[in-house]
Amino acid sequence: MSLTLPAPVSDPLDGDGHRGGAPRVPVPDLAAFSAHANTRLRESDSVLYDLLARESARQHETLMMVAASSVADPSVLACEGSALGNLTAEGYPGNRYHAGCGIADDIERLAIERACAAFGAQDAIVQPHSGSSANLAVITALLSPGDSLLGLDLDCGGHLTHGSPASVTGRYYRAHGYRVTPEGLLDYDQIREMALKHRPKLIVCGASAYPRSIDFARFREIADEANAYLLADISHIAGLVAAGLHQSPVDHAHVTTTSTYKQLYGPRGGLILLGREARRPGPERGTLAATLRRAVFPFTQGTPDLASVAAKARALAFVASPDFAEVAKRLADGAQAIAERLLDRGFRLVTGGTDTHMVLLDLRGSGVTGDVAEEALEACGIVVNRNRVPGDTTPVRVTGGLRLGTNTLAARGMDRTVAAECADLVADVLTALAAPGGSLPDDLRDRVRTRVGELCAAHPLPGYLP
Repeated sequence: MSLTLPAPVSDPLDGDGHRGGAPRVPVPDLAAFSAHANTRLRESDSVLYDLLARESARQHETLMMVAASSVADPSVLACEGSALGNLTAEGYPGNRYHAGCGIADDIERLAIERACAAFGAQDAIVQPHSGSSANLAVITALLSPGDSLLGLDLDCGGHLTHGSPASVTGRYYRAHGYRVTPEGLLDYDQIREMALKHRPKLIVCGASAYPRSIDFARFREIADEANAYLLADISHIAGLVAAGLHQSPVDHAHVTTTSTYKQLYGPRGGLILLGREARRPGPERGTLAATLRRAVFPFTQGTPDLASVAAKARALAFVASPDFAEVAKRLADGAQAIAERLLDRGFRLVTGGTDTHMVLLDLRGSGVTGDVAEEALEACGIVVNRNRVPGDTTPVRVTGGLRLGTNTLAARGMDRTVAAECADLVADVLTALAAPGGSLPDDLRDRVRTRVGELCAAHPLPGYLP
């Protein structure tokens, strides 16, 4: 007995996404659907709805000064909460392992196009679930277990995925860490010496707690001399790079990675960017770009989060706009203002200042630890994060420093003057903690909390209120 299959459907989709000639199925308006979805959540799970509402209020009412945080535009969040979350689409545009991916292909191509435009890249991979996922994909593509890599020590501002023993990168590979000078600065001569001594297969540059600019061209010279690949991780400075306020590594490094939620004001996710090296032969078959695509899928990830890919596309459109250039300049100017004010108030900063969005306070010798400072500031409505500083001997959950950042302040429209006032509020709290008795007086807490509320009301999160 043979089975006769019907002829394939060839009716194209119309402009509204309906298939021509087929019965029209009711489809909700996206804006109405969003309101309906929130109503359903409130009615069906009031406990969870309440928690989400409280978190939203907390973000509106506090000064977020965590260097690794920012605030995504509501249009970005709308993409993340879209029907794309229902889609399974393993593979890449035009080469999926599932049907029904035509629209998703167009969305991913759009994200790739916008990523390349934002960074002047020749190719981009937009599926990594995070900056860490992007780093792991690159490292597993370029190295075999037991190969050596060279990255900045975690205690000197590096990232877990740059070779820390706490990460797979420090367990499956022979990781060597370069350090900073007593002043907290990168020493390129020392990095070169280590590269020539250890002959790593990969050198990682970039940092998660280094407030100064990085010379990517110098790193490439070192990598070439050591016959190593160069990976530039710009997760913390991607916005400054895209805005032309920091040297771009895209054509210096073999591969560049970034997260999309810090300075790109996008969703939780990552990008892999390739410049002039994109079409060079990779360590396996095909080009370097092809090798890295296979490293993301199927080697280290499965189904991509297409809703996140759409959100990346939306955020990258903002990155290409004149408004983004203004935000990037504001975040750099704000960090300068914070650094200057804290120095005026007698605080010690790692490297003595900043070239980026980040200010790293060294609290050692003040009698105040990072964890105590973090808790006290949060009680006042100011959110920062404890951070180890070079030469720190305190436990990682205690730390001898604080890391401050201006991504969200800049998004709120806060200029140098307001950023300096935020620094004063931080300094007032830290000064009280360092005084004899080491406590946060109730009247100071209330005064700072009140002023934080006033600043947040005067500079609301952009686009969140009708």
